Amino acid sequence: MSAFWRHYLEMVLAMFAGMVLLGPITFMALGLHDQMHADGLAVASLWRTVLMVVYMNVGMGAWMRYRGHSWERIAEMALGMTLPFLVLVPALVLGLVSETFLNVVGHLAMLVTDRKSTRLNSSHGYISYAVFCLKKK
Repeated sequence: MSAFWRHYLEMVLAMFAGMVLLGPITFMALGLHDQMHADGLAVASLWRTVLMVVYMNVGMGAWMRYRGHSWERIAEMALGMTLPFLVLVPALVLGLVSETFLNVVGHLAMLVTDRKSTRLNSSHGYISYAVFCLKKK
């Protein structure tokens, strides 16, 4: 397995851990269970999407901090993970796309963005998480 894909797998696991660990806590603390499972409601879809992005960012940010990354790099990563979803949220709210479409396209955009920054930004000051880990060695 190449170093890029190993680091990418770390990212996926960190994001998943954020969702698994923070999801139940948030739902219980805020009493969101009924609102989050009301199928067909744009508001419920929006809540699920927003919380998913927050959970992924927290999990990934915690992992990056553990790996010794600066807050600046963590903020850069969070912005890169959030923007694909922010671009699609208006279409979700207007009913132009489904929640499933938003999630699939949002996650693919995160993969493409990170892969693109790996190729294009490896010599620049702002680089993807995977490239940063490779350059850190």
